[in-house]
Order: sequence, then structure tokens, then C-alpha cells
Amino acid sequence: MKVTVKNGTIDEKEKQAYIEHVKEKYPKKQIEELIITLDGDYVGLETHFSDIPFMRIRRITGYLVGTLDRFNNGKRAEEADRVKHSV
Repeated sequence: MKVTVKNGTIDEKEKQAYIEHVKEKYPKKQIEELIITLDGDYVGLETHFSDIPFMRIRRITGYLVGTLDRFNNGKRAEEADRVKHSV
């Protein structure tokens, strides 16, 4: 994780406390960068998360699928014959 401190300096112990705070607040996210902005008595924490890959799921001919590679020829023909509506 990249940590950047703006508008001043802080010691390593305080920096680790902010890192732990952010990790506890977002336990299921991968944190890519933490920007600590100092403003007098106030501290701003800006977090940037890593992108999470996901698979698009669609409902086609009554089935929830990501891709058509597991469909047999009949289901592929049904999908090709579908009426596609625009929004």
C-alpha cells in the first residue's frame, strides 16, 4: 500500500495507526493507496481501492449465465432467436 502525507509530516507510529484504522473500516477491500492530509488539528484520510474483477451475469432463456460457452446448440439457437429490446 502506498501512503502519502500532505501538508506536513507525521511519525511512523501515527502513520501505522491511520493504516490500521482504514484496514478495520474496509476489511474486505484491497487498499491501493492512502493519502493523509494534515490541516491543523484535523486529518483527512483519502483511500483508493484496487479494482475488483467481476463477471457480468445475464438471464438468457431462463438461465443465469456469464457466457454462452456451456450452452448446447439448441440453447445457442434460442439465444440467437431472442428479441432484443432497447432501453
